Amino acid sequence: MGRIWEQVSSTIVAEFSDLNDVTELTRVSVRLLIAALLGGLLGFEREQRGKSAGIKTHMLVCIGAALFVLIPQQAGLVSEADLSRVMQGIISGIGFLGAGAILKKGDDEKDLKGLTTAAGIWLTAAIGVAAGLGRESSAILCTLLALMVLIIIPHLASLIGRKDNP
Repeated sequence: MGRIWEQVSSTIVAEFSDLNDVTELTRVSVRLLIAALLGGLLGFEREQRGKSAGIKTHMLVCIGAALFVLIPQQAGLVSEADLSRVMQGIISGIGFLGAGAILKKGDDEKDLKGLTTAAGIWLTAAIGVAAGLGRESSAILCTLLALMVLIIIPHLASLIGRKDNP
């Protein structure tokens, strides 16, 4: 009976061996935490504006995209072709999620709602991919640019609109 429990315990240890040293644990933790924080920043901005895709949605999308590129790297699939296929799948899958955020209320093209939310979800996935690949600086830069677009551009547009319509 002792031999059986020894086999069971060694099998369980082997199942949890993907983070087998402190370096790998730190690498994965940093990448996923960066993805969560950056996704959360974008989601916070959207939630503040009363949009349906808020903090939780953006965090989950960003963490998920990061994980989808982290796992193949851990499994040894590090060729550009392999990672390219993974990223193509992420882009397609997120496209479906974003499409669900778009609503058409009337016959006019101006009656579309949710395009910015869909684009934000798509960009959040790209930021997650960057974080998952270890490109944290690029992910942070992209997040800052996205926040500028979401926060500053509407203010600039309203200022320009006021000048045209006194």
